[in-house]
Amino acid sequence: MLEVIKRNGQKVPFDRDKITIAIEKAMNSSSGVYEEGQAAKIAGEIEAYAASIHKDMTIYAIEDQVYYRLLKYNNPATARAYENYKAIQSFKRQTNTTDNDVFGLLNNTNLEVLNENSNKNGHVVSTQRDLIAGEVSKDIARRKLIPADIVQAHDSGAIHFHDMDYIIQPMFNCCLINLEDMLANGTVINGKKIDTPKSFQVACTVTTQIIAQVASGQYGGQSINGIDRILAPYVRKSFKKYMSAVVEEQREVYGIEPDMEKAEEIAWKRTKKEIKDGIQTIQYQINTLMTTNGQAPFVTLFMYFQPDYEYAKEAALIDEELLRQRIQGIKNDANVYVTPAFPKLIYVLDEHNVREGSPYFYLTKLAAECTAKRMYPDYISAKKMRESYEGNVFSPMGCRSFLSPWKDAQGNYKFDGRFNMGVVSLNLPQIGILADGDEEKFFQILDKRLELCKKALLLRVELLKKVTSDVSPIHWQYGAIARLQPGETIEKFIYGGYATLSLGYIGMYEATVLTKHCSHTTPEGRKFAMRIMDDLNAHIQQWKKETNIGFALYGTPAENLTNRFCKIDKARFGSIANVTDKDYYTNSYHVDVREPINVFDKFSFEADFEDKSTGGCISYAEIPNMSHNIPAVLTMIQYIYDHIAYGEFNTKLDYCHECGFDGEIILNDDNQWECPRCHNQDRNKLTVIRRTCGYLGENFWNEGRTQEITNRVLHI
Repeated sequence: MLEVIKRNGQKVPFDRDKITIAIEKAMNSSSGVYEEGQAAKIAGEIEAYAASIHKDMTIYAIEDQVYYRLLKYNNPATARAYENYKAIQSFKRQTNTTDNDVFGLLNNTNLEVLNENSNKNGHVVSTQRDLIAGEVSKDIARRKLIPADIVQAHDSGAIHFHDMDYIIQPMFNCCLINLEDMLANGTVINGKKIDTPKSFQVACTVTTQIIAQVASGQYGGQSINGIDRILAPYVRKSFKKYMSAVVEEQREVYGIEPDMEKAEEIAWKRTKKEIKDGIQTIQYQINTLMTTNGQAPFVTLFMYFQPDYEYAKEAALIDEELLRQRIQGIKNDANVYVTPAFPKLIYVLDEHNVREGSPYFYLTKLAAECTAKRMYPDYISAKKMRESYEGNVFSPMGCRSFLSPWKDAQGNYKFDGRFNMGVVSLNLPQIGILADGDEEKFFQILDKRLELCKKALLLRVELLKKVTSDVSPIHWQYGAIARLQPGETIEKFIYGGYATLSLGYIGMYEATVLTKHCSHTTPEGRKFAMRIMDDLNAHIQQWKKETNIGFALYGTPAENLTNRFCKIDKARFGSIANVTDKDYYTNSYHVDVREPINVFDKFSFEADFEDKSTGGCISYAEIPNMSHNIPAVLTMIQYIYDHIAYGEFNTKLDYCHECGFDGEIILNDDNQWECPRCHNQDRNKLTVIRRTCGYLGENFWNEGRTQEITNRVLHI
């Protein structure tokens, strides 16, 4: 009887079927090629070979035979997939696998991790603790939690399993905080009861405390879905307090009969001062807090109220102050006002504020001035958003992740208190490379990889559904998401579409170039790109039906991934013109950053993709310094309102601490940031602010993203 020597030295009977199954797994993996009957044929040959050598074969010898026979039968893709799979399985049996990565963080040589997030300064110890924990967590996840075929697909660049460093903990990605409920009904922070605020200033302070606590219990962004609408009632409380105080002062201090008109004037003056102080509290707290994630909270403030809202006057005052303080900026360590990265501001355009003569157009003009100087706010068109989201207007979670409409038992739409469980992204250019110009083969490979994405996403569900509310009381017990009892599971929020799981994608432009030999802005290229979008959406809808889970299609921001995917493919397939030679892939469905196109055509073209990428989308225009041409900025903003759901503008907002230069810090021929006036290249003495993807980055970027930023052409 033929026997095989296992890795632990134990002898077991030779099993040809196991070899066949292993080869077929490699063939059906993300990077293998299936050939009918080939696996069984190779297994039979290896069995015959084992019988002929008159000694027991080891597992390692069998693996070598499989590899070389796959090459013999001209199937190198499967040979490589088989080899990678075995390497990953070997890795899963190892221990102490993180030493080099951790020491690389400590001695600042692990640049891939240090530059992964442009809002994390990996050189300070508080952030290093998070990064080191991330490396250890990622290692455990790869060896113990994530199936080998998913790890292999991630390592080969077929897919990207986002936030792998957080998966071992019961955390989710991003959310819309139910701040309105937490303020109105109270909350608990660090075991201390926080009652309903009785003034605007206190409401602002509590809001920042909630934001910090929430940020430390999840790994993605958070949004306040209507900061103006939610905080406006507390402005009214402060006004009433001041009104009572002024009337009392007139009567008790000055001994006069109260002058109500004068009292109201004074009360509003004091209230506006409190609004200024409260907004300053929010802005400075968010930018100076450090969460357990090693960075300031990644938070978005959504600015939107209806003109018939009971507290519309107060909401407008909040928006005005938010914009004025953002225009001013925040002082850096050189005592110079600079652009803060957070909070991200989103200003909603609607009929009551978008045109000259509308009641709140003055706020839109102020927003345009703010955008020209500080890039934020970004803009959402209420009109276009209603078309895609069943008549609703609501904030993305973080920079671009959108929920799908969901109704409670009473039939009311609900968005606050909902969340996203995680993201897996597809490498579309790699599929294009493998398809080699064959459109039907492209979709065959795409379908196979989508099944792997589904499996990877469902792993998030398996790891979250039995989690209890105790893991993060601020989220699950005290109102940010829900008000569950201690020990109660969160499973009911996982299903039924309440939470989302995001299928991301990157490189639509490159995939089109590879398959149709043209940009997706051409008629032929656009048709192909739309076919991809329709295919992705068809899978999303099918998965929803099969699982009762809210899958969503997400245009991946790809801060680090833009370089990672391209670097993997360049190493494997070489330099390909307009694809891997750039050292980055283009975000989601975006127009190639080098392609000449005006702002209006760009927004119009990308609007069709936003309509199909409803789980996550944003489009931008690159503009020069337009702080002296606000009417032109307003024209572009009004174009957003009429044509696209979500748009933003990018400009250059830099500062040199060495000579005081205020303008655009350039990239020199050595790809180093340099002050054009004094030629300072010390990153510690340069403030360089750029739109990283959907948010601003201020701690520099990896090489691929830096090159992408450099290549961006102006759109006006």
